[in-house]
Amino acid sequence: MFNHILVVCVGNICRSPMGEGLLIQALNKADMGAIEVRSAGLDALVGQPAEKTAIRLMQEHGIDVSAHRGKQLNRDVLRWADLVLVMEAAQKLAVESWDPSARGKIYRIGEWSHFDVPDPYQQSDEKFETALELIKRGVTEWVSKLRE
Repeated sequence: MFNHILVVCVGNICRSPMGEGLLIQALNKADMGAIEVRSAGLDALVGQPAEKTAIRLMQEHGIDVSAHRGKQLNRDVLRWADLVLVMEAAQKLAVESWDPSARGKIYRIGEWSHFDVPDPYQQSDEKFETALELIKRGVTEWVSKLRE
């Protein structure tokens, strides 16, 4: 059983905060709310709020990420996590290279359907919506697997 899940992207202001919020919501709905979820970035915009488009899209899903602030991935939070969900295959390789002890617990959020979530940072609302749909799909698949 996983008790701590870490969601990781690059800046920790777009994809990973959306993934964190959606995962918390989905785990609560699945009666698995005891699992703690956090997010961090490989090259985080430390202290910065979530992107405005991410905040708006999440509000439309009943999730408030307005208090989110970017956090840098570090070894302490990486070791805290039982499961690390990244957005892209390259991020998995980067984290494993940075801390080889994390191998075996890092997977893409789109692992089960073999997809990456492209970075919507400084792009159109449509790119954010596409990223959000992919993250939702990945979260649904992960929650299903975690329930098994």
